Amino acid sequence: AGAYQPDSGRILIKGREVNLHSPADALKQGIGMVYQHFMLVETMTVEENLLLGLHTVDLIPNRKKLRTEFESLSKQYGLDVPLDARVWQLSVGEKQRVEILRLLHRGADILILDEPTAVLTPQEAEQLGHALRQMMSLGKSVVLITHKLDEVMQFADRVTVLRSGENVVTVDTATTSPTQLARYMLGHEMARVQRAHEQTGDEIILRAQGLSALGDRGLRALSDLSFEIHKGEILGIAGVAGNGQRELAEVLAGLRPLQNGRVWIRDKDITRNSLDRTVSQYLGYVPEDRLHMGSVPGLAVSDNLILKSYRQKPFSRSSLLNFSAIKKFASRMVKHFNVVTSSVDTPIEKLSGGNIQKVILAREISIAPEAIIVSQPTRGLDVGAAEAVHRLLLEERKQGKAILLISEDLDELLLLSDRSRSLRQHPRDHGFIRPDR
Repeated sequence: AGAYQPDSGRILIKGREVNLHSPADALKQGIGMVYQHFMLVETMTVEENLLLGLHTVDLIPNRKKLRTEFESLSKQYGLDVPLDARVWQLSVGEKQRVEILRLLHRGADILILDEPTAVLTPQEAEQLGHALRQMMSLGKSVVLITHKLDEVMQFADRVTVLRSGENVVTVDTATTSPTQLARYMLGHEMARVQRAHEQTGDEIILRAQGLSALGDRGLRALSDLSFEIHKGEILGIAGVAGNGQRELAEVLAGLRPLQNGRVWIRDKDITRNSLDRTVSQYLGYVPEDRLHMGSVPGLAVSDNLILKSYRQKPFSRSSLLNFSAIKKFASRMVKHFNVVTSSVDTPIEKLSGGNIQKVILAREISIAPEAIIVSQPTRGLDVGAAEAVHRLLLEERKQGKAILLISEDLDELLLLSDRSRSLRQHPRDHGFIRPDR
């Protein structure tokens, strides 16, 4: 895609060697990339985002003609998007369609999709699959980067497995299986995580009663939601995206105001506690957006590990940071949680998704919370990283932590949870959560 320059090797397009010095060069050669983290301007409309960067338009573009082109492409490839809506109003799946539509309008014949289904609901993933098949039927080529082996088998004609930057194997999907691909990816047989069926304690650690809250658009997102989690128990929250899971996690973590309801840790009411006291003393919180909400991308691994404890000894002395203690602590955490990084001084944005997740879990576990809220913990992770995260959560359960696990992956919920609740919209009231056993 032109973002990095190779130290060696060649790139050939239709048998002709090319040098790609930038993404603009790649696009001129017909290569376009949709990144896992979208590159859209949230406050602008879909149509305005599609117009951004166009070099083939006049100073005053013919908006009517371009709009007709956008609508035609949208219909041709089954990428329905509301052109007049602002990007922040769109679902994740719709934002992805905008990215693909923009590349198609710029003439891309080779599309590289980085983890395209990592943030999609199953229905949106199926719609994307239809769009990809339509593109291929019209002569487009697609490179699909994904950790989801079922989707590899469903979408791809051939699959190349990379491990530590090297090509392990390239095979036709018709001649392989998800189990075989996992073996290629890990370099060994995958040991399935097994949850021991220990009894949970009788003591209630986290209790919520009558929670009601608004979403970002001012609509009701939580309505009279109550639950409790016992010592050494994982309570799973199921449901497709947009049914209040994020709002629930943010309410419990002190990031979103409550309209009604109360939250207790053991017998201590933390409903009105300050954010700092809530997250630092009682609750660990692993948000679904690990790169922007769960960490500070430009800060080092060591800095991200002490974000909740930098005011405490031994990390600070007389209002000054003790860098020696911070580095020692970070090195210990990196080793204990098996974080793959060249140095604790490496910016966390340079790490893989799985290693970023390990850093966040290490930070949250290290503050010794009573309860941990974990949202979409393995979204976008490969099978090895997901296995490591599952083991960490089960170990915390064994240590007596109360864990609220929010996930769209039903297999993950069935594997890890002791009990589960599902959240869904009321059919007559948009944004209303109804908990079901």
